[in-house]
Amino acid sequence: MVKKFIPSRKSSSRKGDNGIVLVVGGSYVYHGAPILSSIAALRCGTDLVYTSVPKINVTPTRAISPNLIVIPLVDQKLTRGAVTKLLGALPHNLNSATIGMGLAIQDKNALIYFVKSLLDRDVRLSLDASALIPEVLPLLANKNVVVTPHAGEFKRLFGESPSNSKSERIKTVEKNAKTYGITVLLKGAMDVISNGTTTYLYEKKIPAMTVGGTGDVLSGLVAGILSKNRNALESAAAATFINGLAGKAVQKKLGLHMTSTDLLDEIPTAMKPFDKIV
Repeated sequence: MVKKFIPSRKSSSRKGDNGIVLVVGGSYVYHGAPILSSIAALRCGTDLVYTSVPKINVTPTRAISPNLIVIPLVDQKLTRGAVTKLLGALPHNLNSATIGMGLAIQDKNALIYFVKSLLDRDVRLSLDASALIPEVLPLLANKNVVVTPHAGEFKRLFGESPSNSKSERIKTVEKNAKTYGITVLLKGAMDVISNGTTTYLYEKKIPAMTVGGTGDVLSGLVAGILSKNRNALESAAAATFINGLAGKAVQKKLGLHMTSTDLLDEIPTAMKPFDKIV
């Protein structure tokens, strides 16, 4: 099934044909989150990744990898001025974006303006962490948007906590996905992915993946696959599955001692069975 969700690559394709992704995140404390997302997007076969982080994080982000195209946010937190400058610096052929990993937001209206501007450009979105606020929900209906909350973020976004009961948890995800016209990826021991009509479940059983940063890797995978597949539900389901395959491989190799950077190294191996060239 996942093979159907990951598009083929044309043998005649050129740079940019296989996805252009924007990652916006980071803060004084959480400098690593957008780096993990960005490298995950690259590892799953995206051609170009633009990583926008606060100016205080620019030097360490550039030092981590020469593969990232780093665009500084002019302020240390997300402000209207920072968003305006960033929108002017982005490529016009951007396919998808993931926003929120470790991101410090000074002005909620700046986030709302940013999300609306990207959707107006037909950019597919994956929203995580600090970008998961109820004020953005009215903008998202019937767009190509995935939200990736854990249980606490789910409550903040939708105003209700997901139940520990499997059946009730599924119903809650489906209800909110349908109400708001979005794809919801509720993270947990069992990931629940739904657009309100179709639902996929992924029971990971990978306790090593409780380490910090695995959700940031997942966000990068969602955006990376979403840059090539416009279907938000399929992209989220494929990303969850690939993230899990990589996690299982790392746990088998390292036991309960993995880091999220170990996860990044396993993504190409996890993706390889799904590679198709036409």
